[in-house]
Amino acid sequence: MIVRRASALDADAIVAIFNAAWIAELSMVPKIHTADEDRVYFAGVLREQDVFVVDDGGEPRGFIALSPGWINHLYVDPQFHNRGVGGTLIEQAKALQKQLTLWTFQANAKARRFYESHGFAPVEFTDGTANEERTPDVRYSWTRRVR
Repeated sequence: MIVRRASALDADAIVAIFNAAWIAELSMVPKIHTADEDRVYFAGVLREQDVFVVDDGGEPRGFIALSPGWINHLYVDPQFHNRGVGGTLIEQAKALQKQLTLWTFQANAKARRFYESHGFAPVEFTDGTANEERTPDVRYSWTRRVR
């Protein structure tokens, strides 16, 4: 498996990974967008953000979307959970940026454990009124240590 910059050719795979991960891990959160809306949205993400995929024989198995200081999306195909895909993507982000912030849902215990195991710390908890899903979330932060 290799990490590479995503291209427009990866759009369908990225949407498929996002939807499969949402179904597998986020059943407690309402999915408020259609598949067509997701395709339009992620086409924009691919144009406007730094997106990387973990590629396994030509097939993306997970992706991360970054903007300065932020992890905007990190999703892994559920069939490839616990195989190092997410950790590889986090390490890619850390290599590119000195500080990272992200949001995840409070109820997503698996994601929270994952981020905390990779050095992220919770810095803000909300009641969810500011996100589209109206679901309580938590903001995490990581800063590279100066040696």
